[in-house]
Amino acid sequence: MYEYKVIQIREGLIGGKMSAEKIEDLLNKYAADGWRVKAVTSAEVKGRVGPGGVEGLLVTFERPRG
Repeated sequence: MYEYKVIQIREGLIGGKMSAEKIEDLLNKYAADGWRVKAVTSAEVKGRVGPGGVEGLLVTFERPRG
């Protein structure tokens, strides 16, 4: 059995402009807790204020349950 977590990554959420280094740091943080990347999808992610969205990523992680 597995459990899953989906996070949204967008500019501003990780401290400004999205960069490979910032995304790598975030992925390594989740990996340290036992999560592994299952899928990465480009998507329009809702902003905090107002309608519309910004380009971002949806990252799906999985890890064994228990």
